[in-house]
Amino acid sequence: MKKPWILIGIIVLIAGAGIAYKTMRQTTPPAKQVTVKDIGKRADDLPPPIERRENQKVVVELETKEVIAELAPGVTYEYWTYNGTVPGPFIRVKEGDTVEIRLRHLHEGHQGAAESNHSFAIDTFPIKAVNAHGPDEAADSHEAEEHKKAGHAKHSIDLHAVEGPGGGAVLTQTAPGETHAFQFKALRPGLYVYHCASPHIPTHVANGMFGLILVEPKEGLARVDREYYVMQCELYTKGKLGEKGHQEFSLEKLQAERPEYFVFNGRVGALTGDHALKAKVGETIRIFFGVGPHIAANFHVIGGVLDKLYPEGDIVSPPHRNVQTTIVPPGGAMMTEFKLEVPGKYLLVDHSLSRAIDKGALGEIIVEGPDQPEIFKKVE
Repeated sequence: MKKPWILIGIIVLIAGAGIAYKTMRQTTPPAKQVTVKDIGKRADDLPPPIERRENQKVVVELETKEVIAELAPGVTYEYWTYNGTVPGPFIRVKEGDTVEIRLRHLHEGHQGAAESNHSFAIDTFPIKAVNAHGPDEAADSHEAEEHKKAGHAKHSIDLHAVEGPGGGAVLTQTAPGETHAFQFKALRPGLYVYHCASPHIPTHVANGMFGLILVEPKEGLARVDREYYVMQCELYTKGKLGEKGHQEFSLEKLQAERPEYFVFNGRVGALTGDHALKAKVGETIRIFFGVGPHIAANFHVIGGVLDKLYPEGDIVSPPHRNVQTTIVPPGGAMMTEFKLEVPGKYLLVDHSLSRAIDKGALGEIIVEGPDQPEIFKKVE
């Protein structure tokens, strides 16, 4: 008598599994067509050291763009960017320069729907209440309304090097199709973060709107052989780590600070393979490093020691020496200089190692040159 009931139970289990599988397939959207080939800013894509001695006016042109790009193999994501990469452009000026920032909100049609991202904390944030440009003419258009629903009706820029309200954000709240500009004097040498400061600010930053600005001291920086630009960020996807298809942004995970990915320069593998940092044995490498979003980084080079470390973006005080690992806070930056005396492949990691090994915060430094057995060799 038990056999029919067993048979019925098996049928129910199979049917339930089929429904669950169908539901899972329906809720996992396929990867989208990418609109940029590579979201990751190349680490060697930065302006050269400033040679001039006199001050001048520097004009920086920035465009805000929402793009679809590959976050990891088989995984796409909608990034919000300055000039189409993560991080945005490396801005380099000299102490005493007058800097004009021109921000254009380029909007070619919204690619996807981020979650509603308003909260009490953001609704009361003072920047939201400031409109330096009068009525928003675009607010009545359907396009602008859809943009607003996605949480990015406007973009802006807050540069930590600026001394003035909002770091420039109060003057650059820019709606789709608009361009706004402001200027400031670069008074203090240092390495500073910049980021979007339009509501919901954490969402804008988490989706890729950040970069670094270097204010070189009047006497300039010491010459080195190689310079690189690296920023760490975390990404909050609705799907789990490694889940294929197009991943939407998760506000819930952002607010809980539970990211699925930690990456350098916008995506998994952005600083590996053909995009790895490169040097020769004994060359001095300088890395400008910052953290965009919300979780501190633990910067470490496996197999190397940081000869000089300039923490907290302070590039004029005497450096720390012979540092193994350094913590860089959200919205913070550091500069380091070091040599690698033995050829081979070195790994640049967040030394909270699950972030590197499992979640993506891993890069490569390829060093070429003759072997150095007096420093490093295998013993038979």
